[in-house]
Amino acid sequence: MSAVNRFHEAADSALVMISDHLPPEAKLTLAIYMPGKPEQDIVFKGPAVDTDEVVNTLRRRAGLSLDGDNGYKRGVCDVIVGSLAAGKQNTDPPPADHWAQRFWDIGRAEGELQEELVRALRLARKELDACQRVIHYAGGFDPAYVNDAQAALKVADAVLEKTPA
Repeated sequence: MSAVNRFHEAADSALVMISDHLPPEAKLTLAIYMPGKPEQDIVFKGPAVDTDEVVNTLRRRAGLSLDGDNGYKRGVCDVIVGSLAAGKQNTDPPPADHWAQRFWDIGRAEGELQEELVRALRLARKELDACQRVIHYAGGFDPAYVNDAQAALKVADAVLEKTPA
């Protein structure tokens, strides 16, 4: 029998002995890890163990928090940020019923709003420019109005230069 098999047998026996001393509703999980060697990690879960409850217990009792730094949380955040960005660009939606869909939808809503605002700004800029041309050709209007409108056109142009056509 290999050393790994002997270890598994010993761990299983130990877990059975420990569980005999626990209240009937208690669940038992054993995690063994080798820092820097995740391929050697071992997790023994008793029957009907809810993995989310194990993580919640570690969070409550072992000082884990949302503010701490770990790879899992970074990965989750990367998926959220990516989903928001992809949704905004209306590309790469997540698979059906995926938990990231709600973030993709938020990004998509923001993208649609930005597109709508850009269309409105383009229209307002076009109409303001047309009004300015009429005023310029007609003459006799207050120059302050013309100057303020020209400044507003420059602001609109600066924003529109940052957006795709």
